[in-house]
Amino acid sequence: MKKYGENKEGCKQKGQKSYDLSKTDILRNIRQHPELLVREAARRRFVNFARYVQEDIDMTPFHLTYYRILDLFAHGKIRKLIVQCPPQTGKSQGSSRFLPAYIEGIDPDKRVCIGSYSATIARDFNRDVQRIIDTDVYRELFPDTFLNGSNVVTMANNYLRNSDVIEMVGHKGSLRVVGRGGALTSKTVDISILDDVYKDYAEGNSPIVREAAWKWYTTVVRTRLHNDSQELIVFTRWHDDDLIGRLEKSGETIIDAEKWSDFENIPKGAWVRINFEGIKMSEPTELDPREKGTALWEARHSKEKLEAQRALDPVQFECLYQGNPSSAEGRLYQPFKTWVEKEEWGTYVRSGCYVDVADEGSDFLFGATYDIYKSDNQYWNEGKKRFEPILYALITDMEFTDESTDVTTVTVPAMINRNGTQRAYIESNNGGSQFEKTIKKKVHAMTVPFHQAGNKESRIVTASAMVNQQIIFPFGWERRYEKAYEHVTNFLRNFSANAHDDMEDGLTGIYEKELADGNSQPYNMQNRGVRVR
Repeated sequence: MKKYGENKEGCKQKGQKSYDLSKTDILRNIRQHPELLVREAARRRFVNFARYVQEDIDMTPFHLTYYRILDLFAHGKIRKLIVQCPPQTGKSQGSSRFLPAYIEGIDPDKRVCIGSYSATIARDFNRDVQRIIDTDVYRELFPDTFLNGSNVVTMANNYLRNSDVIEMVGHKGSLRVVGRGGALTSKTVDISILDDVYKDYAEGNSPIVREAAWKWYTTVVRTRLHNDSQELIVFTRWHDDDLIGRLEKSGETIIDAEKWSDFENIPKGAWVRINFEGIKMSEPTELDPREKGTALWEARHSKEKLEAQRALDPVQFECLYQGNPSSAEGRLYQPFKTWVEKEEWGTYVRSGCYVDVADEGSDFLFGATYDIYKSDNQYWNEGKKRFEPILYALITDMEFTDESTDVTTVTVPAMINRNGTQRAYIESNNGGSQFEKTIKKKVHAMTVPFHQAGNKESRIVTASAMVNQQIIFPFGWERRYEKAYEHVTNFLRNFSANAHDDMEDGLTGIYEKELADGNSQPYNMQNRGVRVR
């Protein structure tokens, strides 16, 4: 029986198209040789190809989704794709080793380019692709795609094969690799793959390196593309001004994919992006149906391991593992700590509330109830030259709204009462005094009006580090108080760039009233029917 890729005489013809079998012959051959069906499945789908050329490959649900998305890209269903993945999750194995080999197999006329942060890393990808193409199992799948048998550098009329470029014998296709900053002069690229254009934290946080990477992308990579070219960008995020961040700011359309239908009818010129979080914090989706709090690849990077990594550097963790870059330079706050069981934070002291009433029509009212806890261990206070516990304000409820006082004079007292609050501080600047008088009779707590003095910007910046450390939000607050979360996590050190500062002013007020002096005693309640725990 003649096999796939053999001529009429039963001999393989390298560089020649396979002999066309009739449909009847194909069906007969498959029945007699079921391995042909397996091979055909490997030719048709990228995930099957990867399993065929590497039998022991680990395919978790995440990898199955990732490879299915790359399959859509390989077959031209996605023109511009961004994949954000944590480190050490096999992203490069899929995008920069198996994928180029597969693309050249299904279309050996494709001119592919892989770019990375260094030429050395890019050449490693090249060598790995060569090894795949040279295997017997690859030849079983794609006998028309093969390389020159020797290391050919520049020899005329020969198909190149070296560490920088390989060319498919008998075809127009090639794989070219380049390090960031390298040249692609006069080279046409059908498919561009950029894999980790920053080496490490230092590069990702260097304005000079980020600018150089952007210039290289816009003046070298993009200039080699044509109307029908495809682009794939896959890397871990390092900074909100990295290459992906620059694309966001440039005005290009980026669609965040959550379901398979998002890959259909993509607007012309638009990017499609998928972000795989190291620990699932967003809502489950069709593409990533994990429950909240679960690790992406538990067997390799457990939730316990990831949480330990988060504790070491929360800002870096949000970038690398969550795909949520936050500029340490630009943003005022690092990600806030969260509580699940209050007792884990020490011993209960008192419960309070802080309300900052909206000054103007466009401002927000900030109100939060909280429980004050003191740590069970004592720590040295250098300023006071003594040991004392650390105080924490565990947020229990929150109002952050631009609704009118007709609404907030109802919702705020309700919040105060349902949380058993003992004392409520009401900032009396502008409309605060009248607000305090209105709600005073509606609450069980003692209301304490006060006038806020001092420069707001100076207060917020000076207290920001302690606010970050001592104010603890309830687990899942990014969903429960979505608007507040968005405001505070995107608040910039450059005050003129912020539309509002009400949330930040309120958090600073909680710190100043409850935590700054280290007072770990209950309130002095000269009783007004206050409910004390």
